[in-house]
Amino acid sequence: MTGKNYDNYNEGYVAYVKRISPRTNELRSLVNAFFVGGLICSIGQFIRFALNYAFGFYGDELAGATSMALIFLGCLLTGLGVYDRIGHHAGGGSIVPITGFANSVCSPAMEFKSEGFVYGMAAKMFVVAGPIIVFGVSSSVVVGLVYYIVGLIVA
Repeated sequence: MTGKNYDNYNEGYVAYVKRISPRTNELRSLVNAFFVGGLICSIGQFIRFALNYAFGFYGDELAGATSMALIFLGCLLTGLGVYDRIGHHAGGGSIVPITGFANSVCSPAMEFKSEGFVYGMAAKMFVVAGPIIVFGVSSSVVVGLVYYIVGLIVA
């Protein structure tokens, strides 16, 4: 298709997609994400206080233990099928905290376990989380280099 026929085809397709796409209530989605994400973070803060009080953890020990507890809970809820329902209701509010990262690692591992331990579960475990890790590490290196260079220039 060329010229005018192509433009008509695109306009028709856009109209078709708009017509059949489900309508979303963006305000409700934002509020749900805000409250569910806040609830997850509040649970994390409660775990932090409990670990500090019960075991006397502080500093890096406390941060690591809290992260491990949240990762465990995220994987447990994923395994039980609860985290998917939370994610359906909360959207980005369940993806952003560390429990969302645990879910993104645990879900593919569960889905591909039938293909074997190495080529299924282990190979597919970081399909979703891998690019996030790569981008996070790469961007932290770039920011670190910029910080270092600016420090040399300013000093």
